[in-house]
Amino acid sequence: MDYNHEHKADRIGWIRAVVLGANDGIVSTASLIVGIAASQVAAEHLFIVGLAALVAGAMSMAAGEYVSVSSQTDIEDAEIALEQKHIDRNWAAEEQELANIYKDRGLTSDLATQVAKQLMAKDAIGSHTRDELGITEQSQGNPFQAALFSALSFSAGALLPLLTVLFTKGPLLIPSIVITSLLSLVLLGSVSAKIGGASMLKGAIRVLILGSLAMAVSIGVGHIFQVPA
Repeated sequence: MDYNHEHKADRIGWIRAVVLGANDGIVSTASLIVGIAASQVAAEHLFIVGLAALVAGAMSMAAGEYVSVSSQTDIEDAEIALEQKHIDRNWAAEEQELANIYKDRGLTSDLATQVAKQLMAKDAIGSHTRDELGITEQSQGNPFQAALFSALSFSAGALLPLLTVLFTKGPLLIPSIVITSLLSLVLLGSVSAKIGGASMLKGAIRVLILGSLAMAVSIGVGHIFQVPA
């Protein structure tokens, strides 16, 4: 019998960056545009507002992701370097530490010691990095990749409400942006959940509720602070 051994863990990094970027692009740009529109600002200014939100948001997302992932990588590298020093200074103690980890996971004392000896003989720092520090190839991100994915996905998400401004005028503008954005969020939540192997319904509902709340608050603020005629 054939078994499917496919896992989704290797997709976590780029799925997170793409979903976060696109979701933020849709929600923040749409919320800003409908909020400004609700304040009775002249319609011809809305496209510029949305375009500025797209550019600023994409750059902010890229910078934020780069700094975040770089900081995480720096911390992990420092931890690995420190662990290497511990191994160099006291091999026996680190070997026992690794054996204790395996005993806590259910191995007998003798087997845990044997496994620890063999793993450290083959790749001492790799064994401790994985089993003691919990750092794996899947958990380590690429700052440039995260920044690029975030900027591109934010821009793609922000384009949806921005294009709606170009093709919709008058009293239909706000409802059109809200509907287009919410449908896009539902699609995004469903697809990202599907790719990650999670519940599509749960993913769609989550982004739908949060996106609706963000735009509703923005519209309310716009109505409160209307521009004088």
